[in-house]
Amino acid sequence: MDFTTTITGMMVAAALSIIITTVYQLTFKGERYSQSFVHTIIIMCIIVSAVMNIISDNAGVAFGLFAIFSLIRFRSAVTDAKDIAFMFFGLIVGMAAGLNQITIAVLLTIFASLVIYFLDRFNYAKGKDTQILKITVPENLNHEDLFEDILENSTESHVLRKVETTNLGTMILYTYAIRCKEKTKDQDLLNSIRERNANLKVSLSYLENLE
Repeated sequence: MDFTTTITGMMVAAALSIIITTVYQLTFKGERYSQSFVHTIIIMCIIVSAVMNIISDNAGVAFGLFAIFSLIRFRSAVTDAKDIAFMFFGLIVGMAAGLNQITIAVLLTIFASLVIYFLDRFNYAKGKDTQILKITVPENLNHEDLFEDILENSTESHVLRKVETTNLGTMILYTYAIRCKEKTKDQDLLNSIRERNANLKVSLSYLENLE
């Protein structure tokens, strides 16, 4: 096992995982994907490429690896997907060092650390913030297209999530999931809507803050 084989494997894994995660972002249909999850896919892909170098043609090491994994227990809730990747990262580097695979241990540490740094430094795969827009309108103004032109001009996407009555049926509350255009300012959007809803309550909150 030589330097070239190890570093080439990790570079190919990094490049292909970038393609995989780009496709994931382009085809994601939910309101917000986890940036940490995207980073974890890339980190784990690189680390597993090193693992395969370590355990190749060595059944004893492979069984030992599974035995080590079986001992792992999370004593507290994992709040970030990258926490799992870092634990796996440290485990594999330690295993490589223990098997005297010093070259792999050093290369994996340096290469994976650089990839992790640049993912964070360039904020790769940052999801666009989804906002929850709630608009109260008088019952006599109740129709779904009342704000359609405003939302078309101000957002990249908007979906009506819920319509409900409030204030003993005299008011209607619309709830939208929206993604604003970069040029759109929250206050400008709110002011435009207030001109249409008789200056009743309008609220705008970020989805990530609702959890």
